Amino acid sequence: MTTTPLRTTNRYLSGSFAPVTEEVTAHDLPVTGRIPAHLTGRYLRTGPNPLGVEDPAAHLWTLGEGMVHGVRIRAGRAEWYRNRWVRSAAVADRLGEPRRSAAVADRLGEPRRGAPVDERTDFAPNVQVAGVNGRTFALIEGGLKPYELTYDLDTVGPCDLGGTPEGYTANAHSVFDPHTRELHSLAFRYGSDAVQHIVMDDTGAVRRVTTVPAPGSPYMHDFALTDRYVVLYDSPVVFSAAHLGTGVPFTWDDTHQARVGVMPREGGDVRWFEVAPGLVGHTLNAHQDGTDLVIDVVRHPEGFDIRDFGTSRPTLERWTVDLTAGRVREERLDDRIQEFPRINSRHTGRPYRYGYAAAVELYAPAAGPDDHRPDEGFSSALLKHDLLRGSTEAHEFGRYGAVGEGVFVPAESPTAEDDGYVMAYVHDPGRGAADLVILAAQDFTGEPVARIHLPVRVPLGLHGNWVPDDASAG
Repeated sequence: MTTTPLRTTNRYLSGSFAPVTEEVTAHDLPVTGRIPAHLTGRYLRTGPNPLGVEDPAAHLWTLGEGMVHGVRIRAGRAEWYRNRWVRSAAVADRLGEPRRSAAVADRLGEPRRGAPVDERTDFAPNVQVAGVNGRTFALIEGGLKPYELTYDLDTVGPCDLGGTPEGYTANAHSVFDPHTRELHSLAFRYGSDAVQHIVMDDTGAVRRVTTVPAPGSPYMHDFALTDRYVVLYDSPVVFSAAHLGTGVPFTWDDTHQARVGVMPREGGDVRWFEVAPGLVGHTLNAHQDGTDLVIDVVRHPEGFDIRDFGTSRPTLERWTVDLTAGRVREERLDDRIQEFPRINSRHTGRPYRYGYAAAVELYAPAAGPDDHRPDEGFSSALLKHDLLRGSTEAHEFGRYGAVGEGVFVPAESPTAEDDGYVMAYVHDPGRGAADLVILAAQDFTGEPVARIHLPVRVPLGLHGNWVPDDASAG
């Protein structure tokens, strides 16, 4: 029997986005197919999962407390699945209330984790989860603190990863350069007219900081890195004090020029180039080609409402910055609506051929209680782009197989850029639960190499990573 999550009037509290209400631990997960034997580590992904919503109609998806979902893999076995809320002070307090609900077990007086944090800026990070030097961190942006987690995803407490005297910290889209073993962040703070480029070594220690003026307080969610440059995106989505009460204090400003900035990695002046109005959601990759910079991005179109991303139609574009002539050529690489682009991270900032993304599709509203079409959101496909040939393959997971970000993991001894696997959580409507699906990237449309069957549903979320046990960063 096909089952779908409960539908409400808010798309982010229903369908494939609906939050789960329990923390679960399961061991020795069943597997269909065969997990590649060399995989030893954890597949981690996070996203908003609100503990409670006072006004469902006004709820914004990005305001949900972060919950991390993880699968531990070793020797061809899926040893465990765990999901855990990140214990900010407010989350620990809520989970400490006796019998908060029938769905959450008693946790009498659950203690707060770590050193106290100003409660005005304390939040359970919900954007990214990553490994750095054998440690695990839940990350967010806007100057809010990262939280450290244990290997088993319990909360250690807030931390200062990448922290600077001005109060900036590592942001949700920190980029690890595998060639220099540096960890780069472009961090902003809500309402500030500057951002900071923070460079850390692979232990997380700060090496250098460059402050970059950002007039108008634009929302800089992501950035790009090449072997010589840092690439910044200045967009018409800007800080708005009038929207502070909404929890997402940004709005579209038609008078703010969209620009792309190029700065030397060691710091210095930024060269700015005008581009068409829009917001860069995420970077696929960037690299230098002679005197040109090639920057591949997913761009949301003009007028993007950051409080309701489900109404947007982002596409994959290439910006070629001619550093000699001082101009940018913009072109559409793929017309399909998509987000959450990823690459083989060994090619970060260097020439590359392949990229991966989650397809995004707007479904028509349900016609009635017997119409189980999913709400607007991610569709049931992962995409593989061959940027040399200009072609795209799609792995379809079926009408209700909602799939999020796909993460590329290299094969044990790769012989090509796409010799490896793409891993993602995919909804199985027949079970009403999720699978961790492992695709062979070189046989992208073929049957999955393995499906690890989780005991519960994993809501559509944001970002994550494969964190091998022997990795020190990235």
